[in-house]
Amino acid sequence: MGLGDVSLACASALVDALVAGGIHHACISPGSRSTPLALALARDERVRLHVHLDERASAFFAVGIAKVTGEPVAIACTSGTAAAEFFPAIVEASQTRTPLVVLTADRPGHLRGTGANQTIDQVELYGRYARTYVEPTLPTSLADAPAWADAGTRAMRAATGELSGPVHVNCPFEEPLVPENAPSVAEPRGEVAIAERVEPDHAATAVAVDELFTAYAGARGLVVIGGLRHPRTLSVLSLGTVLGWPVFAEPLSGLRLDASNAGRALAAGQFLAADAAWLERHRPEVVLQVGAAPTTRATQGVVAAADEVVVLDHGHLDPDPEGRADRRFDADPELFASIAWDAERPTPTDAAWSETWRTADLVARAAVDRLLDGWDEPFEGRVARDVGAFVPNGGVMVVGSSTPVRDLDAHLTPRRPPRIWSKGDLVRYVANRGASGIDGFVSTVLGVAAAEIGPVYALMGDLTFLHDAGGLLWGARRGHDAVLVVLANGGGEIFSLLPQRDLPEHRDLFVTPHQLDLSRVCAAAGAGHERVGLARDLAPALERAAKAGGVRVVEVTIDPARDRARRAEISAAVAAALTDR
Repeated sequence: MGLGDVSLACASALVDALVAGGIHHACISPGSRSTPLALALARDERVRLHVHLDERASAFFAVGIAKVTGEPVAIACTSGTAAAEFFPAIVEASQTRTPLVVLTADRPGHLRGTGANQTIDQVELYGRYARTYVEPTLPTSLADAPAWADAGTRAMRAATGELSGPVHVNCPFEEPLVPENAPSVAEPRGEVAIAERVEPDHAATAVAVDELFTAYAGARGLVVIGGLRHPRTLSVLSLGTVLGWPVFAEPLSGLRLDASNAGRALAAGQFLAADAAWLERHRPEVVLQVGAAPTTRATQGVVAAADEVVVLDHGHLDPDPEGRADRRFDADPELFASIAWDAERPTPTDAAWSETWRTADLVARAAVDRLLDGWDEPFEGRVARDVGAFVPNGGVMVVGSSTPVRDLDAHLTPRRPPRIWSKGDLVRYVANRGASGIDGFVSTVLGVAAAEIGPVYALMGDLTFLHDAGGLLWGARRGHDAVLVVLANGGGEIFSLLPQRDLPEHRDLFVTPHQLDLSRVCAAAGAGHERVGLARDLAPALERAAKAGGVRVVEVTIDPARDRARRAEISAAVAAALTDR
C-alpha cells in the first residue's frame, strides 16, 4: 500500500467520524494537497458534495446551508492562501454560532517557515474565531487512521457543543497524494460524535420567570425580540400577552406575526421608536430584550431610553454589547416563555399602556402604507415590504446587511400564521448579521437554496450583489432555485443616511458608484434577469421568476435622491399622525 492510499484511509476515517456526528453536506474547492480529503468526501455516499472554484464563496455557501438547517457543514481546501480565503465566513459563523468543520490540507510540519511552495503557517490560523484547533498526525501507516477518526470526533463535539461554531482541522499530507489501489472507504463505525445536548434547567428557568414577575409586575414595559433561531413555537411572542406589554419583533426573530391568542407584534414599531417626541411621551420603564441585540438604531434607542433593561438569551455570544442590562437571564427563551404562560401571572399592566401603543401602531402603519401605495416609482422600503409579503409560508427570505435588513424591519407587515401549523410553515429569515458584512452574500443565498428547505427569496443592494459576482458566475447554472431581488441604486447608498454623507469625499470613498450593467453580469452567469421600473410591477416579476425556476435576478431601479426624500416624507407623515396621541 502506497502513501497515497494511507493518506486516503486516514482522510476517510476522519470523514466517517464527521458523518457520524451529523455532517450531510460538504463544500470543497480544487487543489492538489487536499486530494485525500476531496476523495474521501466524494466517495462517501452519505455526503452531499458541493464543488466551488472560489474558497470564499464555498465557505459562505456552507454558512447558508448551516444557518437554515441548523446542522454542521464541512468545508475543505488545499494549503496556502486557499485556507485564508475561508476567514470571512469563519468570522461570520463564529459570531452567529453557526457550526462549520473547516478542513485545511497542509504540507508536513517540517516545511513550515522554509519558503516551500504554497506553504504558510496554518497552525491556529483562525485564532479565537475557531472553537478549537485539531491537527492529526502526518499519515505514515494505517495505524494512524484511529487518530484521524479521533480528530473528527473531537471536531464534531466542539462544533456542536454548548458554544457551537466553526472548528479548524488542519490536515497534513505528504506526497504522493494520489492513491494507487482501489478506493479506500472506512468501515462505518456507527457511533455518534455529536456533542451531547445539555438539557435546559426547568427549575432555574422557573425561578427566573418568578424573578421577572416579582420585579416588574404592573410596570410599563416593552418586549423587544431580536434575532433568534427559527422558532419551534410561538411562546416567545406570547410574552407580550403574559406581561401586558407591546412587542417589537424583528423579522430575524421569525416572530413578526399576528397570531391571535398567542400575541401580535407591532406593525410600525420602528416608526414609533424613531419618533422622538412620541417616544418621550411613552417612554417604557423596562424593556425585556429577548435574543440578539437590536439591529436598528431606532430600537437600540428604545432600549437605551428605558429605566431598566432585562436581557433574556441563550443563543448569542453577547446580546448586550453596551452593558445596559440590569438583569440577565441565561435561559432558553422558548422554555422561559412557556413557563411564564403556564405560571400564575402578575398583576396586569394598566390596560391603557398597551392600548395606547396598539392604537398608535395602527395609525402609524396606515400613514406609512398610504404613502407607499401612492408612489409609482420603486422605493426601497416598499420593496422590502412587498418582497416580505410575497414569500410564501414555508419559504425562506435571505436579507442583506446595510439598508435591506433595516428596511425589512421597518416595513414588514405582521403575517398571520396558518391556523394549523408546524415550525416548517413559518417563513425563515436568514442574514449574515454576525459581522454584518456584505461579502459572500450571493453564495450564502445559494447555500440556503441547496438545503432545499423551501422556496428562497433574497433582498440585497447592488454592491452586495456585485461583491459576490464570482459566487453567481460559478453557482447560477448548478441547479439551485432562488429569486434574488437587487436594489439598483448605483452604490452604497446607506452612507447617504450616515454622517459620512457630509464629507466632500462621500461619493468616491463611500458610495462607490459603479457603471456595471447587471443584466450582462446575469447573462454571463446564466442567471435569468428582469428589470422593474414601477412599484406595481414587482409582484408580477416575482411570480414570473419563481415559476421560471433556477437562479433569477429581479433588478429594481431606485433613484437614490428620491429615495432619501421619501424617507423624510414618511417620518413627517408618522409624526403628524402621532400628534397628540
